Amino acid sequence: MKLRTLFLSLALGVTLLSSLLLAGCQGDSSSAAKLKIAVSIVPLKEFTQQIAGDKAEVILMVPPGAEPHTYQPLPSQMVDISQADMYVKLGSDFGFEQTWISKILALNHSMLMVDSSVNITLESSSEGDGADPHIWLSPRNAIQMVKNITTGLMSLDPENKSYYAANRDAYLAKLEQLDNEITLALSHLHNRTFLVFHPAWAYFARDYNLKELSIEIEGKEPTPQQMIEIIDLAIQNNISIVFASPQFSSRSAESIASEIGGQVIMIDPLAQDYIKNMEFVYKQMQEVMS
Repeated sequence: MKLRTLFLSLALGVTLLSSLLLAGCQGDSSSAAKLKIAVSIVPLKEFTQQIAGDKAEVILMVPPGAEPHTYQPLPSQMVDISQADMYVKLGSDFGFEQTWISKILALNHSMLMVDSSVNITLESSSEGDGADPHIWLSPRNAIQMVKNITTGLMSLDPENKSYYAANRDAYLAKLEQLDNEITLALSHLHNRTFLVFHPAWAYFARDYNLKELSIEIEGKEPTPQQMIEIIDLAIQNNISIVFASPQFSSRSAESIASEIGGQVIMIDPLAQDYIKNMEFVYKQMQEVMS
């Protein structure tokens, strides 16, 4: 592990030096006027890009398909961070940020840090100590996150306040419509309990009066005894669908689905196109829980 850390540090140093030398040789360009904004995960990139429009380049730290609790950024990503004007963090005990945010700040002291979780009521994590990090998986939270990001952008670039405000309002209208759709679609469900492998949907469950059952317990695969208990709970709640995520193994989900005579459906908490993805999720729940 020490050797790997040393290699990463050396690689970062070489890449950073090369990047700075190249930037000095290139001089001004048309893209130099754009803000450079870094974000942790895909949904934050979409929220930020919707507001910033063509005024900013948005850098994604945890790429699609990566496991966000354990991802280690590449040296080239750390170079990008060293040149960023603003960083948008989840701010909700997110594993990647807990590990890397201090290192990121050490590379760039002048960067504006925006906490997207401001004014969001955080739930306790079922994976251990701290808050549940999955705040973006409720459109109601997403609405507040967009407002927080807009405040940061306006502070960073006050000359374009009206531009950011117009983009914010247009995107908020879409998120509010999504919230209304979900509220209506799920309000009359008889069965309000759903089963997932990874407990990412607690905020969604809270805001739409549902109950999330998790196969994963405190971040670990269930023991044989826990598997039996989960199967019994699924049968008691007439559950025939197990929701799983592509970032995690579906082995346990498939075993439980087999025992209850059901099937596994994949729902991605980090999918691109936030609104389209949340529409897919609520429609799947509406169908299997009605």
